[in-house]
Amino acid sequence: MKFVLLVVALALISSAVAETYFKETFGAGWEDRWTKSSWKRSAGQAGNFEVSAGDWYGDAEEDKGLKTTQDARFYAISAESKEFSNENKDFVVQFSVKHGQKIDCGGGYLKLMPAGLDQDDFSGDSVYNIMFGPDICGTSTKKVHVIFNYKGENLLTKKDIRCETDQLTHVYTLIVRPDNTYEVRIDGTKKESGSLFADWAFLPEKMIKDPSVSKPSDWVDEAMINDPEDVKPADWDSVPRTIPDPEAEKPDDWDDDADGEWEAPTMDNPEWKGEWKPKKIPNPAYKGKWVHPEIANPAYVEDNMVYRYPSFKYVGIDVWQVKSGSIFDNIILTDSVAEAEALMAETYGKNKDAEKSMFDAAEKKKRDDEEAERKREEAERKAAEEDEEDEDDEDDEEDHDHDEL
Repeated sequence: MKFVLLVVALALISSAVAETYFKETFGAGWEDRWTKSSWKRSAGQAGNFEVSAGDWYGDAEEDKGLKTTQDARFYAISAESKEFSNENKDFVVQFSVKHGQKIDCGGGYLKLMPAGLDQDDFSGDSVYNIMFGPDICGTSTKKVHVIFNYKGENLLTKKDIRCETDQLTHVYTLIVRPDNTYEVRIDGTKKESGSLFADWAFLPEKMIKDPSVSKPSDWVDEAMINDPEDVKPADWDSVPRTIPDPEAEKPDDWDDDADGEWEAPTMDNPEWKGEWKPKKIPNPAYKGKWVHPEIANPAYVEDNMVYRYPSFKYVGIDVWQVKSGSIFDNIILTDSVAEAEALMAETYGKNKDAEKSMFDAAEKKKRDDEEAERKREEAERKAAEEDEEDEDDEDDEEDHDHDEL
């Protein structure tokens, strides 16, 4: 009993010190919290957002998110969060996205920016710390982007993390820890994890091949050579590779005058010995495999805090979509995995089954409507054919009556 109370007490203490820096569920007043960028607007290429629950939302119609509304547009919008650093603490970014339009090509990710962003000019060129979320285009691109900016360079993960591609809501979670490890979850299930050093090129190699050293020109690295005393037998090539098939017979209907002289088809000769090759012997001049000497990489600088960003200040959506209709919702930036899990449980967790049922019902109605329309068109086609046949019959009768007169 004492142990249970201790666990509960520790959980309460952890919750008390946990901090949530940004949380957005797109309730009332969201327009005051988000700034639409002017990027691409003068050229008529900027898309507009609206708040919507989409066409299927289960039992949570009031749980609306930010929806893209125009096809073939650039979308750029951002919100300010409390400024913070993730130094010496866990960092969690989590959000949901629903591609209700059955997305064919477009982004569904967030960008997290440091202080100094000009929100009115937020664009694809704006500097960001982390870019995270799904990206889909055709059959080849169906991935979860996890991109870290390190010393001005955007580093893509070396791993292929597959995203969800259906039309339902899914929750994407990235956890970055101060021990330079990470975890990516989708709908609360771990999809990838590991070391930042292993899965991104934050640092160059500690050791590199010595550029001043080359493999000696007289180095012998062939372990085996042909035996110079081994000679091909004189009768080796006397056995042909193929022979006429002894079981083949000239067809009874073969006409030598018309078909030419009949020749039996050939087959592999079971007596053929193959191409002759001299046997191998150890190379007396072999020096072993040459190993390029290495030296310390002068470009290597140790950094045990690649996970750390001194400033997070803005959250943004910066995507291009061929077909619009994606809904972003329930965004949270926090140092508590438990806080992110709680938000997912009270939103996605409570509604996912009802949303799926509503979607399935909508799809069934769509199929039923399409089948009814198909049957209606088929009935109209048959009726038209019958009318045409009746008219032809009437014309034939009139011609017959005219002939009798």
